[in-house]
Amino acid sequence: MRDFRDAKAMAHSLREALKAKSVSLTHSESLELVARTLGLPDWNHLAARIESSLPPLMPAAATNSITAGIPIVPMRDLVVFPQMVAPIFVGREKTRRAIERALATDRRVFVVTQRRSADDDPQLDALYPVGVTAAVINRVVLTDGTLKLAISGLERAAVGKAVADEFLAAEIAPIEESNGQTDKAVLLSRLVLDAYRMFANVDYSHVPPQLQARLHLPDIGDPSLLADTVAPLLPVSIEQRQELLETSDITARLEEILDLIKAAQKAA
Repeated sequence: MRDFRDAKAMAHSLREALKAKSVSLTHSESLELVARTLGLPDWNHLAARIESSLPPLMPAAATNSITAGIPIVPMRDLVVFPQMVAPIFVGREKTRRAIERALATDRRVFVVTQRRSADDDPQLDALYPVGVTAAVINRVVLTDGTLKLAISGLERAAVGKAVADEFLAAEIAPIEESNGQTDKAVLLSRLVLDAYRMFANVDYSHVPPQLQARLHLPDIGDPSLLADTVAPLLPVSIEQRQELLETSDITARLEEILDLIKAAQKAA
């Protein structure tokens, strides 16, 4: 019986079968459909499973438990949010060693933004206090030795005590969110989504369901996920994005996003 490791073959078979019925799908669309058939939200999550041939990396429970010694990947000009999939490039030797350690263990890293992008060897006090745990989906070594990675954000966490190692590592503690399952959060989600669609001048109402995951269409059914989907799309500063990342109250985060969208609309 086929499983997630056969996804590309399944996608090819699906395209051929539908083609015989005069239904055309792109390769990407067929991969998205296969991912959903296998119970995963999109191809990025499925790709992570194919890469590791392990069960999917799930966020740890939102508790006060401490994770010791997780490798840290400092980012110069990027704030990563939970559920965000992003390509990053790693050239610093200490960070390369951190990535290698993660790939040799559970593929998890802690991604956190530097306060000063020009700092080539940041220590913990040069980083913001909140980042995200992330799964390394894949790694490619470029001709100049730089690592090109795809990472998937998992959950917010706060930086704790440094751990002595050959690379930057530290204890981290997951951050528990609040006020996400309230009527106010749902209302704010709808307002944020409507405001963003108007600001970005996009209309997803006629997008076929099988393409919505590929387009990362926000969903008001999960206020936290909607906020973290819209936040990286806004034309705001690194400091403002970091502030959104550090806001654990979901209704407050949605209110901040709504204010930022309105400000961007006025400035446009």
